[in-house]
Amino acid sequence: MGTNEGMWNASSSGTGIRKRLGALDRRLFRSVADAHLPGFDHVLPRLSRAADNSLLWAAVAGGLALTGRRRMRRAATRGLLAISLASPVVNLLGKQAFARARPSIVDFPLARLGKIPSSHSFPSGHSASAAAFATAVALEAPARVAVPVAVAAGAVCFSRVYTGAHYPGDVLAGTALGVTAALVTKRLWPGQTVIGEARGATTAPLHDLDPEGEGVVAVVNNGAGRDPCTAAAVRKALPRAEVVETEPGEDLMERLKDAAKRARVLAVAGGDGTMNCGAQAAMEHGVPLLPVPAGTFDHFARTLGIETIEEAAAAYRSGQVVAVDVGEIAGRVFLNTASIGIYPFVVDRREEWENKIGKWPALVLAMADVLMHERRPLELVVDGVRRRVWLLFAGNCAYESRGVAPTRRNRLEDGVLDIRMLTAAGRLPRLRAMLSTIGGGAGLSRHYTQWRADTLRVAAPGDPRGEIRLARDGETFTAPGPVVLSKRPRTLLVFRPST
Repeated sequence: MGTNEGMWNASSSGTGIRKRLGALDRRLFRSVADAHLPGFDHVLPRLSRAADNSLLWAAVAGGLALTGRRRMRRAATRGLLAISLASPVVNLLGKQAFARARPSIVDFPLARLGKIPSSHSFPSGHSASAAAFATAVALEAPARVAVPVAVAAGAVCFSRVYTGAHYPGDVLAGTALGVTAALVTKRLWPGQTVIGEARGATTAPLHDLDPEGEGVVAVVNNGAGRDPCTAAAVRKALPRAEVVETEPGEDLMERLKDAAKRARVLAVAGGDGTMNCGAQAAMEHGVPLLPVPAGTFDHFARTLGIETIEEAAAAYRSGQVVAVDVGEIAGRVFLNTASIGIYPFVVDRREEWENKIGKWPALVLAMADVLMHERRPLELVVDGVRRRVWLLFAGNCAYESRGVAPTRRNRLEDGVLDIRMLTAAGRLPRLRAMLSTIGGGAGLSRHYTQWRADTLRVAAPGDPRGEIRLARDGETFTAPGPVVLSKRPRTLLVFRPST
């Protein structure tokens, strides 16, 4: 009897709490119904209708994608992914499980009464989608974008009560589900390169720079540019800078060295391959490098926190310079990665086709070509040990994620090479190597090894001439063996945005 009485009391207590919460919810709804907020009667009903079927958020996502910036595209994609998770949970599970009736609209102000859906009230689907999208955008986008989206999402949530469609409790529950859905996307689609968080060694700031760019020599590689207006944009951002444009077929390294001789600051606009040439010229002449992203990936500039020409100009004006490591392979600098094996062949094939069909289709065909043809692993001697190697990867500084082509670095001045190797045991490890090259972390096996060192020595006894095909920051060349990979710690001075 005592046990049954305890269960009855617990059940009665739970029922009492629900009744009190329901009564509070109704009182809050009535308080909102009785409130008069000048101007809101016209704005909020329209905003609420705009969010029907998440059309408002689809439009915002489209606007973010059209900016062309990677962070904005990722924010748009993550936002739509979060909505796709939140919406079915709310509409197919939550509403059916609770079956709560919509609020009574007796005596509700007709001027702002919205269309009352026929579905159940708890939880609010509009609020879930709004919170999911806003939270997802906040995970990717800077505050100047995330805050206005969050304000709009909050207005949509409030509009659901203000237009008579939901109780406040419905909105709070929908918001909680939306936030949870956005956080779940981090598990389904982890972040890639962390923009601007990689650490460099702090140096004395440069305070006497001309804000208009006097003393800056900017070399723009038109052969690598993603935008034909890059040179004009650089001139607009730094009007007093000397801008040197190079075309395909010119000796880029000589132009960069010539520019570095007379520059106080060497600005380089191009992709990662152009940037490592600029780094070499800057180090030889003892001037700081201003990276101007104008390539396909721009890994180095993005790791420093620079995504646009305007951000590069702002970093220059801030005067904040850090010292970072560079890697060296066969006497040439690399800022991100160097590799031997499958990847140089992929780059070679891609470059053969990209002018005809575009870079991404060419990359897919190049990978298929390497997989389809019976290429043999390279016979290499790696630090004195003979190996049959599909892919040997060396990163400038330690990369956080696993795989033979990782994407994330937390430091740019740790003094180490991050070395990853996939050796041969038939076709499958080659396929794994290709998948890892594409995805960054797939296809690991017992034939994969990873270690860190400050030097690495590689010879090619299987090649009659002892030559090795190499890739550094996405560009290929052939060098006579043996090849030494090494570090030059904190030898490059680069601008980065002020923190």
